[in-house]
Amino acid sequence: MKNIFITGVNTGLGNALAAAYLSQGYKVYAVGRKVPSILDKNPNFFFFPYDLSHTYMLKESLKEFIQKRTFEIAILNAGVLGDIKPLNQTNLMQIKEVMEVNVWANKEIIDTLSQYAFVQQIVGISSGASVSGPKGWGTYSLSKSSLNMLLNVYAKELPDIHFTSLAPGVIDTDMVRHIIHTIDERKYPSVSRLKSGKIQSPKEAALLLINTFPKLHEYESGSFVDIRTMND
Repeated sequence: MKNIFITGVNTGLGNALAAAYLSQGYKVYAVGRKVPSILDKNPNFFFFPYDLSHTYMLKESLKEFIQKRTFEIAILNAGVLGDIKPLNQTNLMQIKEVMEVNVWANKEIIDTLSQYAFVQQIVGISSGASVSGPKGWGTYSLSKSSLNMLLNVYAKELPDIHFTSLAPGVIDTDMVRHIIHTIDERKYPSVSRLKSGKIQSPKEAALLLINTFPKLHEYESGSFVDIRTMND
């Protein structure tokens, strides 16, 4: 039975990915703030409760959970949005809080996996915003572009692991609903584009991603890939 490692499984894409892998007979090792009650009833679901913003203890805390295990893939899915507002109105502490989860927690997880476990593939869930940098998305865009480069560098330093930063498209999550329903689209045109484009359900997105992950090996390790343009 193969093992999968996923962060951020409480809701949204991470929850749907964990459920889909479990339904296919995988063992899922997950990290999140609190255990998702539905998944926790599955005997092949193993959960480590941890707030990923606490990076200073992450490596030491996670070590025993993953030690000497072999993972087919590690999916770095957990992430936070931060505020949608101009960068010159965003203080450094707010930016650092987003970077802590979206970048530095992933660095610590990669270091722990590479040192104490065996993993064939690591995929960081990125975003088209990491490239386009929409108005108002400065904090999030900075964090996701940093994630892209983090994985690009690790691809060169850890050549036995295949790394990809993957933009999964727009998914119906709490984050997207917050943007669509509370952010002023007159000030931030990207909101209109979100509303008018395709929005996948978490289950739909999870099944598409699970089918896509093996295909990422066709790309150079460390690449940024947007699932919406893979077949272009």
